[in-house]
Amino acid sequence: MAKKLFPLILLSLVFMPRQTAVEAQESPNIHVVVNMVQLNVAVTDRKGNYITGLRPKDFVILEDGIVEKAATFAEGDEPARNLSDFADNPGPSGPPGSFAARSADGITADNFAALVNGANVFVLFDTSDYMYRGFVFAQDAITEFIRSLGKADKIAFYSYSRDLSRVAALTADRSQVLRAVRSTVAGDQAALYNALLMTLKDAAINTGRKIVVVFSNGPDNSSVVPPEDVAEFAQSAGVSIYMISTQTAKLEPVSTAVFDRMTAATGGKAYFAKNWRDEHRAFASIRDDLAHLYSLSYYPKPNPNGGWRAITVKLVGDNLKKYKVRTRNGYRPQPSRFSGADKANTLSGIVPQSHDAEGITPGHEPGGQR
Repeated sequence: MAKKLFPLILLSLVFMPRQTAVEAQESPNIHVVVNMVQLNVAVTDRKGNYITGLRPKDFVILEDGIVEKAATFAEGDEPARNLSDFADNPGPSGPPGSFAARSADGITADNFAALVNGANVFVLFDTSDYMYRGFVFAQDAITEFIRSLGKADKIAFYSYSRDLSRVAALTADRSQVLRAVRSTVAGDQAALYNALLMTLKDAAINTGRKIVVVFSNGPDNSSVVPPEDVAEFAQSAGVSIYMISTQTAKLEPVSTAVFDRMTAATGGKAYFAKNWRDEHRAFASIRDDLAHLYSLSYYPKPNPNGGWRAITVKLVGDNLKKYKVRTRNGYRPQPSRFSGADKANTLSGIVPQSHDAEGITPGHEPGGQR
């Protein structure tokens, strides 16, 4: 009996270390993803008029007080350009998007265009029981807004009451989104922050500029997610939030303060509409904002801070310091789990974004994720 068991014991000793080694190789590594950070920057005067025609040299980017070197730049709807283009061809006559076939960081022109051209606009519509009276007017305002967006923009349309409905996935097909808007019906209680967090997670996986436009007709009465967590996710994922709320919400100081803080922290804006005319004006203002934003990106310099990193964008020159700059105020680098296969697919150091369905684990930016 002992003779029969000995070969089996020997085989188990031989194969056991081999199995452990394979498991060790397949276990994911944890890294902190710090790649291209993309910023949407609005510059206005005291009256709120947009300041146009600024150049890369007019901006200074600080991360935790460290001066960062801008990698790309664009104004409005124009294609983003590598900063070396402006050094070689600083005037407006230079052809946009004409940088060399492969830039210094290894990203090709086509790949870079996919990262930054156009905007991904997610419209989140409140269909809770707060919306019974103004439902049709809100649909009309959203429809007009969708039709007015630029041709390069892609749009997704979601609705929410207690649950989130992904009515139309991100697409350039305006007719598909417009049909989705008209198909919505009023529901029950409102879980705004739950729905907004899920919308932000969907937006975060996309490249380029990411915008969420929320139409809310009342306060949140069903969410389990605190608005502070939602705001931090948006900041770290590089998604700007614009919120249009009716007079009902403004009558509640808590909701008003939360909307103001959340939008300001992400570089967006909050609007409070008393009637359907104000709703149309708010959507028109958002459209104008998207058309006048400056897009800047940078690769962060070495920074030992693995927690919250503060971002500040300033204007250079005495004649420009009087203007107001609006952008997100920081981000938190996030751990990212990826395997050797993911590393092989990484493009020029841009790491695939990690997602955790059970928690708030936004990928680092932004527009540099691939």
